[in-house]
Formats: sequence, structure tokens, C-alpha cells
Amino acid sequence: QVQLVESGGGLVQAGGSLRLSCAASGSSFGTMGWYRQTPGKQREMVARISSVGNTMYADFVKGRFTISRDTAKNTVYLQMNSLKPEDTADYYCRADLLARTYWGQGTQVTVSS
Repeated sequence: QVQLVESGGGLVQAGGSLRLSCAASGSSFGTMGWYRQTPGKQREMVARISSVGNTMYADFVKGRFTISRDTAKNTVYLQMNSLKPEDTADYYCRADLLARTYWGQGTQVTVSS
């Protein structure tokens, strides 16, 4: 049974940092990533990392966020620095396995000004 469990969200002041973790179980995955969503808006890609470590970032986080993965632990991380109030959202972990996509339950990030 595939399961993605996110952790690390919370409340932080603008300019601060948070590190999100997504522990995957049930399989080894291909590309994994982080997405975010705010009320009334579509879920958007934040960062992705392939099985061999190639990364892709949304323009709005380049230079501030870093995605990484620990293959041995089947875990993907998102280090978020220089957080802005507009980064406030629910953050979701995504994992791809062949033609299937799996999502975690989400973790809330709130950045106060």
C-alpha cells in the first residue's frame, strides 16, 4: 500500500525557514515533488526531483527553496528559506510510479508578515 506522509509545516515569520519532509512507503518512486494550493486556486508545482536527482523549480521559488531526496529512506525534502507571506499554502507531496500519481495529505505552511 502506497503512502506519503508529509511533515514539517507550521507558522513562521517572513524571512524565516522551514523544512518539509515526505516519507514514502509501499514502493520506490520515480519523480517526486512538492506542490502547493491556496483556497480558490489550482494546485501548482513548487519543485520536482527525478529518480536520478534532476531538479526543476517554479520561478517563484528559485534561489529560495531546495528540493532533495534520500533514496535509502524513500524521503523527499523541501528546504524553504527566505519565506514570504505569499508562500502561505497547503503543501502536498507527489510521487509518480509508472503511469500512476500519488499524493500526500498535505501540510500547512503559514508565513506571517
